[in-house]
Amino acid sequence: MPFHRATLNNSAIIHPPGFYIIGFETFPFISVYFIFLAFVYGVTVVFNSLVICVIAFNHCLHTPKCLAIVNLAVVDLILNSCTIPSMIKIFLVKDNFIPFNLCMLHMYIYYAYSALGSLALAILAYDRLIAICFPLRQNSINTLRRMWYTVGLTWGVVLGVVGFTTGIMARLSFCKSVSVFSYFCDYAPVFRLACNDNTLQWVSASSLSVLLIVVPFAFILLSYATILVTVFRMKSLASRVKAIATCVEHIIVVTIFYIPQGVIFMIGFYQGGIDPDQRVLSLSLASCIPPCVDPIVYSLKTKEIRIRIWSLLRGAKVSA
Repeated sequence: MPFHRATLNNSAIIHPPGFYIIGFETFPFISVYFIFLAFVYGVTVVFNSLVICVIAFNHCLHTPKCLAIVNLAVVDLILNSCTIPSMIKIFLVKDNFIPFNLCMLHMYIYYAYSALGSLALAILAYDRLIAICFPLRQNSINTLRRMWYTVGLTWGVVLGVVGFTTGIMARLSFCKSVSVFSYFCDYAPVFRLACNDNTLQWVSASSLSVLLIVVPFAFILLSYATILVTVFRMKSLASRVKAIATCVEHIIVVTIFYIPQGVIFMIGFYQGGIDPDQRVLSLSLASCIPPCVDPIVYSLKTKEIRIRIWSLLRGAKVSA
């Protein structure tokens, strides 16, 4: 395989034509898993598109909370559209070569929208915090315009930060192996293949994880601690139950998003000897399932959206 040379600060930078994605080597019936992922992707597209359309075409749903839900749905749709078709092509069709520039693009989209998913959950936590802790000032604090600004700010920051982190991969030379053991062009497995100093990439990846994953999760935990304090100060049990009930769907999607990834990280950190194929399988599930489940949870648990969807389905049945 011929390698391409470039020059950076008078140093030769060697880029391969591309990488080979390898994984799932010890699972004999892995094709069944990718057929399952194809089903997951279909559900992701249908339900996220449904949520986006129902909210977009119903003026009464143009609220800060519904805007935050649309933001999450768009992020989920793009994330799984980036991940699952590529996995099917690589592991089911057995076409596991990905050109260098396409690898960088795939890496950028995956990490940008994973981070945006984390921040989307933090925005929804903020919405619940304002609604429960400041009910009389909710309409003045959490306006639709401010929610637009908040969503736009998170997109701008994330796309810029992840763009920088992905861009510095071009400073690395790859003069040995071009086999990436993962389910996509994963950042850490790729930069570990470099034959020059990758300290900058390691620091950037670690900082990005803290800034865009750990900090939003900490904000969510702090928000719910504040919400619980407010709820326990309420005098009537009915008010407490009603307040907590408005958070159920958000708690479910936060649990699905953070807990599996946290468990995988803790097992790998403390035990160290997790099987590489099991790790790739677990991480791919943890990545692909939340975007599929999120719109279903919000469709069933958010009263305003559920009513609109049922009325839409009844109208379609009558027309038929």
